[in-house]
Amino acid sequence: MLADVLTGLHATPRRIPSKYLYDAEGSRLFERITQLDAYYPTRTERRILATHLSTIAARIGPDAVLIEYGSGSSAKTRLLLDALGSSLAAYVPIDIAEDILLHSADTLRQAYPGLRIRPVAADYTQPHVVPDDPDHRRKRVVFFPGSTIGNFEPHEAQRFLAHIAELVGPGGGLLLGADLKKDPDLLQRAYADDLGVTAAFNRNLLVRLNRELDADFDLDRWAHRAVYDADHGRVEMHLVSTTRQTVHIAGRAITFDQGETILTENSYKYDVEDLINLAALAGMTHVQTWTDARGWFAVLYLEA
Repeated sequence: MLADVLTGLHATPRRIPSKYLYDAEGSRLFERITQLDAYYPTRTERRILATHLSTIAARIGPDAVLIEYGSGSSAKTRLLLDALGSSLAAYVPIDIAEDILLHSADTLRQAYPGLRIRPVAADYTQPHVVPDDPDHRRKRVVFFPGSTIGNFEPHEAQRFLAHIAELVGPGGGLLLGADLKKDPDLLQRAYADDLGVTAAFNRNLLVRLNRELDADFDLDRWAHRAVYDADHGRVEMHLVSTTRQTVHIAGRAITFDQGETILTENSYKYDVEDLINLAALAGMTHVQTWTDARGWFAVLYLEA
């Protein structure tokens, strides 16, 4: 984390990888964000999954190993687990927030006592180990919901999808959730709510750096900003320095001018055709797409 933060804060523009937003408190705040009226992606995706559940379950098929990246509380996954029941060979949730991951896994074990649940605490953007399947012939399917694919730069997203294709192997699948391009005002409101929950989520990153990297960020000197960049098709989330200040991180001094920002997250929005083309470049074939009636969100099934 220290290496990533120092490298990012000396870059132009200054940035910190969005994965560090998700400590235990960050994950809790994000769960609150997903329940806000303005934040449509979670409930829209869940509605798509619920509406087309039988078809999606058929695509995954029986006796598959379901691997979820960024599982968090595994709330959406319960729809799939209910539909697939004991026909799944195993469920492997992978998340960087270990406490929430293990708590969720224990809760799921009680709800699905016949299902093998093998949680992995890891940064899934880095090399990691997926538990071995005794029967290597079983189909692997990755579940990657929440439009987290949008947090990658497009070239990084292609590389990440190629990694998934290699992980699941020929015939394996990816169930991918992605936020689609739409009215910028809707996007803006989704990332800058009136209640300030998203602002608290963003500033919690500084709380984490103070705690874990011996930094001395003064939260009162930092403001949340979310803007839609139409040229790049992405929402940008920033922390804005409200005054000229010097911050220390692990003994290193970094000076910020008034108005200077730290980019904490990009969230790219796609057209379905863009996603299909991106997957093709990564060695995955488009099989089926499901969207909501307004065309705000898409769930795709891709095959390696």
